[in-house]
Amino acid sequence: MDLATVACMSRRAFVSAVVLVLGLLTGCAAHPSPSPTPSPRFTSKADAYKAAEDTYRAYINATNHLDLSDPATLENVYRWATGGARDADKKTLTRYHAEGVVVSGQIRLSLVEPRSIDGDLSVVMLNVCNDVSSVEIRASDGTNLVKDTRSPVQSLAVELREDDHSPTGFLVSEVLGRKDGPPC
Repeated sequence: MDLATVACMSRRAFVSAVVLVLGLLTGCAAHPSPSPTPSPRFTSKADAYKAAEDTYRAYINATNHLDLSDPATLENVYRWATGGARDADKKTLTRYHAEGVVVSGQIRLSLVEPRSIDGDLSVVMLNVCNDVSSVEIRASDGTNLVKDTRSPVQSLAVELREDDHSPTGFLVSEVLGRKDGPPC
């Protein structure tokens, strides 16, 4: 072999070696590990309904332990609500606190049952009957603030939305009066 052939072969060997090394470097480079796919919190409608019911019961329990003179008890109610329900609670309870209103008595749940659920289990609606017959709301001067027309049992549709910050997985997002569904 002459010198030109050896030089040509060396150049081919060199280029081949460079391509091989580059291939190895890019082929062996660390790939970012895939992000884990979040698993759904609820795997069945029954689980979602149970969590929604537990949430609503916790919300009512916080409401039943409300002391309008103690702002910490207001926070206990707020932590179980979101959206429109939280906004309405904050508006009403803040006003009551400022005005020295006193709430006494207990809400008793006489019915909590499934109404509907979104396909992805993130929004649950419950049919609820709240017995409020023992609940009194009085102004600071003792005047009764409960309307004479208030029904002793409230027929409600309660919407709950999935929330990662809730210990049960849901928060109460809307509380609406209802005329359909089971009687109270």
